[in-house]
Amino acid sequence: MPKGSPERTEARREEIINACEKLYQTMSFKEITIKEIGNATSFTRTSIYNYFRTKEEIFLALLKREYELWTASLKRAMEQADTMTREEFASMLAHSLEERAQLLKIMSMNHYDMETGSRPEHLREFKVAYGESIRTVGDCLQRYFPDMDARRKQDFIYTFFPFLFGIYPYTFVTEKQRTAMKEAGVSYVTMSIYEITYHCVKRLLGDGNESV
Repeated sequence: MPKGSPERTEARREEIINACEKLYQTMSFKEITIKEIGNATSFTRTSIYNYFRTKEEIFLALLKREYELWTASLKRAMEQADTMTREEFASMLAHSLEERAQLLKIMSMNHYDMETGSRPEHLREFKVAYGESIRTVGDCLQRYFPDMDARRKQDFIYTFFPFLFGIYPYTFVTEKQRTAMKEAGVSYVTMSIYEITYHCVKRLLGDGNESV
């Protein structure tokens, strides 16, 4: 760990994560290197290794921040509404993810490689943020659907969270992919992050004619 105040260390970490985030707007995960990230910061490339050993650790830190921002938005929603219908909850959850396209984009990469390419302490920090997001969605279900039993809540969580990994590839399609699907005769319906999430959540909650 580099010498200096905790504030300076955190500021350096954030600068590195911000540089990675900016590059990711125009470059792919494969194209981005520690060198590229270093060139986008105010300090030398070798200094990055004082904070992150691999680019996977940097991306995992960015993903951790995205989970924290998403969780914070869910908690704000709970502060603003004591009750929600199925439709309102599905809409709230869909909007919360619509605002976090970056989260969904990173999740669509090879998550296994990101985690295995990170040291235990970085992975542990990430899992704390990930776990808090799961607990917060569970808290939402408890508040808005108190009659939902433990099994239904578990089914919702273990269906919804894996579903998140596939949202980005289904809602952001390149022209190259469109052409390939057309030539292959594959039917494709364009959907937004909001639309695909809203319909998934509504289906997981049921149509309202059954006891939640």
